[in-house]
Amino acid sequence: MTRISLFSIALAFLFCVSAKAQITGDYVETRSADVYTGQCFANGEMGLTGDQAILAWHIRSGRWDGVKLDGFSVVAAVKANATLGDPYADPYPAKSVLIVDNRVNAREGAALAAFARHMGGELLANVVNVVNAPIDFQIVQEHHGSVLLRAGDFVTVQTRGINENDHLCGNESTFYPPLTQARDAMAAVAVTDRYSGKGLGMTWTFHDKRSAFVGTF
Repeated sequence: MTRISLFSIALAFLFCVSAKAQITGDYVETRSADVYTGQCFANGEMGLTGDQAILAWHIRSGRWDGVKLDGFSVVAAVKANATLGDPYADPYPAKSVLIVDNRVNAREGAALAAFARHMGGELLANVVNVVNAPIDFQIVQEHHGSVLLRAGDFVTVQTRGINENDHLCGNESTFYPPLTQARDAMAAVAVTDRYSGKGLGMTWTFHDKRSAFVGTF
C-alpha cells in the first residue's frame, strides 16, 4: 500500500471520528447503589443492589452519523447481572430498554439510538426494546446538580446537589465513576429514581439516594 493511500485512510478515519464527536449536551445518570458514599456503605450494597441504572442524554447541538439531533433526548433503563462498578463481579450481559424522543423521524430516531449505544458501550449492547415517548429533560439549577427528567410514563428522575446533611459517616467520596463518558460530572442525590416500563423483568422506585451523576458530554 502506498504512502498516499495510508494517508487518505487516516484522513478519512479522522474525519469520521471528528464528525461523530461534534455533539454536546447534558447527561444524567442514576443507580440503585450510592455513588457518593463511604467504603463501609459501599461494601454493604455490593452484591445486593446497584444492578439497575437509568442513563439520559439531552443533545444541545450536534450531529451523529451526519444527522442533526439538536434538542432531542434519549434515555436508557438498564438491568445488569451484578453491582455496576464492583471490580469483583461481572455485570454483563446487561439488558436495556431505550426510550427515544417521540419528535424524531425515522432517520433521526436511528441516529439517536446509535448515539446512545455508542455512549453506553457494553452496557447497551443488548437492547431488548426501543420505545418512542415524549421526553422532558430540564436542568433546574445548572452547576448545582438539579435535574428533572420525565420520559413518557416509564421514567422519572429528579436530582439535587449534595449538601452537608448527606454526609452520614464523614468519610464519603465519589466511590464509583459515571457509567459513560461525561464531562464535569458531579455526584448528586436522586430525590426520585423510577422506572415502570416493560422489558427488564422488573420495575423500581427509589428516593433520596446519593446515587446520581449530573454532567455534560
